[in-house]
Amino acid sequence: MIKVLFFGPVADRVGATAVQVEFQAGMRLHDLHAQMQAMYPAAFEIVCFTAVNGAHTRDMQLLLADHSEVVFMSKFSGG
Repeated sequence: MIKVLFFGPVADRVGATAVQVEFQAGMRLHDLHAQMQAMYPAAFEIVCFTAVNGAHTRDMQLLLADHSEVVFMSKFSGG
């Protein structure tokens, strides 16, 4: 399984902070992103940042492993 986390406004639009996705051999970050985007199109309109296992990445061809943790989030500000 892959643990998918959503933060801030993305979580608000998904209606959850986390979901579990069945791992498939050869699965790339792009595949997971496309699957999540199809399920939650409004949330993925604002996704700007992705992290895999705690490291920010822009490599959508990154191979995922079973038990990976993937985070999708939007821009944020704080004070």
